Amino acid sequence: MSRPAGNTRLKSARLAAGYNSQQALADAITKTAPKLGIRGLAVGVRQIRRWESATPPWPQPDVHRVLTHLLGQSMEDLGFTPPWGTESRPAGSTVRSTPRTPLTGARLASVPAQAGVTRQPVTVGKDFEAVTRSHRHLYWSVAPAVLHPAVLEHARLGCALLPETANPARQTLAGALAESYLLAGRIEFFDLRQPEQSSETLLRALQAAGEADDPLLGSAILAHMAFAPGWADDRETAIERMMAARTYARRGEASAELWAWLDAVEAECETRCGDPRAALRLIHHAEDVLSSGSEHPTPDWLDWFSRVRLSAFKGNTQLKAGHLPQARQTLQEVLEDLPPESDKQRTVVLGDLAAVEAADSHPEAACQYAVQALDQLAITWYATGMERIREVRRTLAPWQNEQCVRDLDDRLYDWGTTVSALQR
Repeated sequence: MSRPAGNTRLKSARLAAGYNSQQALADAITKTAPKLGIRGLAVGVRQIRRWESATPPWPQPDVHRVLTHLLGQSMEDLGFTPPWGTESRPAGSTVRSTPRTPLTGARLASVPAQAGVTRQPVTVGKDFEAVTRSHRHLYWSVAPAVLHPAVLEHARLGCALLPETANPARQTLAGALAESYLLAGRIEFFDLRQPEQSSETLLRALQAAGEADDPLLGSAILAHMAFAPGWADDRETAIERMMAARTYARRGEASAELWAWLDAVEAECETRCGDPRAALRLIHHAEDVLSSGSEHPTPDWLDWFSRVRLSAFKGNTQLKAGHLPQARQTLQEVLEDLPPESDKQRTVVLGDLAAVEAADSHPEAACQYAVQALDQLAITWYATGMERIREVRRTLAPWQNEQCVRDLDDRLYDWGTTVSALQR
């Protein structure tokens, strides 16, 4: 008989929040409790182990207050079952189940249309936009499970302000709201690996972009909506969404960077759907577009793409096409050229380099790159980067008795069984 999986929801939330061991979460709970006005609370690793078992006991009120604060999810979403059940609670009970948080999508606010009453000052759009911009910058360094609830709460505020705001501030506010929902959707898809929730959030982003009448932002959102079907091998849906994204881009003054990024997204979808040759053609076209340039400026929100990021797309495509020497050279150049703040992308590139060496029957070199990626993931968590390492480990099966592969396993499973914890 197979062993029970345990409370994988809590494990996943713990790892996504950056607590790579049960001891780390126990320490965080003990240290955070006084900051929330809770005195005398101490939690040990044994208690965390019980919570991550197949039958986790319901924690005391003070404990679940700290847990939801640290992990950004409700107790039910963390895999706990209230002792009073989900449908009813004892008569006269004063204990309240923790409200569901935005991380599950249950509280996604609807984007309102224009209302007749104006209550907000003309500065509200710029003020809201400033916070959105700060969240965008924080994405590169803050743990995703910590940043994500803050971004969605900010978006909820935007939805509340929108019907009370008149143009031109309303248009600015709606554009920033679309950016916030786009950031939340990116976190859900790439960092938390919640593609279904990401699709719903990106739809909200598209609605807000429509309120802002911003076709370029709409194009970026639609292209992000192509990732989910592309990664699920649904080429028809992915390409249809890319056609829509290009249509929206033509309605505005799209920069060379935006056009090149659209090529790169479609290339990744083609690669995932098994056509790396078509993907390479798109990559080459994107390179030509960037070389030609354009007179239109690149939007500030397009901070996830650059010439070096395009090369990272290219290296992965070359790898999937079996062009190993070219992929190795491209990816090594990317690794040298990545800016210091690109830690998340660095884990993906290291994973692809490990895959190149594994495909070329160089297990020691593959393990060296994989360990470097794990070192970076210990600092900056990125679910997409972790998936790359898992893929590499599967390809190393022929050498699983080699010492280098065993050393890699020691590192991989030293993360508190990350692989099983991240599968829901």
